[in-house]
Amino acid sequence: MVQTFIETKTDQHLVLPGTWESFKHIQRGFEAAHGAKLSYYNGMIEILMPGELHAFFASVISYLMMTFFTEKRIPFKPTRDKDQEKAGEASAQADESYCLGDFKPIPDLSIEVVYTSGGINKLARYFALGVPEVWFWEDGALTLYHRRETGYERIPKSELAGLESLNIDHLQRCILLAETDWYGAVEAFRKGIES
Repeated sequence: MVQTFIETKTDQHLVLPGTWESFKHIQRGFEAAHGAKLSYYNGMIEILMPGELHAFFASVISYLMMTFFTEKRIPFKPTRDKDQEKAGEASAQADESYCLGDFKPIPDLSIEVVYTSGGINKLARYFALGVPEVWFWEDGALTLYHRRETGYERIPKSELAGLESLNIDHLQRCILLAETDWYGAVEAFRKGIES
C-alpha cells in the first residue's frame, strides 16, 4: 500500500503512547514517507508532517547557518534531520542539525521549527540524547538552550565554539525578512557577518 500525504501550509501532528519496539516498527513503516519526522521519549511516539511554512523556515535557517559557518570558516557537517537515537530511551529528528568539526553520532546543535506543538517540552528528549545545544524558532523568535549537568539553561547567545559571535537578533531579523525578500535577507545577513 502506498501512503500519500497532502501538502498543507500547516503541520499535521500525532502523538500516541507506545513502546520503543512499537516506535521502531512505525519508523520502518514511514521510511518511504518523505518529510515525516518521528520521535520517541518516555513512552510517547510523535509523528509530524511539516507544513509548507514549517519547511520554508527550516530551509531559511539552514541556508543562513551554513552561510555563517562558511563565512567564518568554521568546520562543520550539516546533518539536517538525521535520526538522533539512544536505543530504548529517546529518538529525535530535528529540522536542522549540525556537527562542529567532524560527523558525530549526536550533533552539537539541533534546531526545531515549532508551529503546532513541541518547543521547550522537547528539551527532555534532547537532554536524554546528550545534544549540547538546542534552538527553537517559534513565533518569529529564536530561543537558545545549552545543556548543563541537570538540564538545559536558556541562553542569550550560543556557547558552542565558533558560534559565540553569531548575532542572534540579526539572524532573527534576516529569517523574518526572507519571508518577503529572500535575496535581501541573505545580503543583509552576509553584511552583518562582515561587520
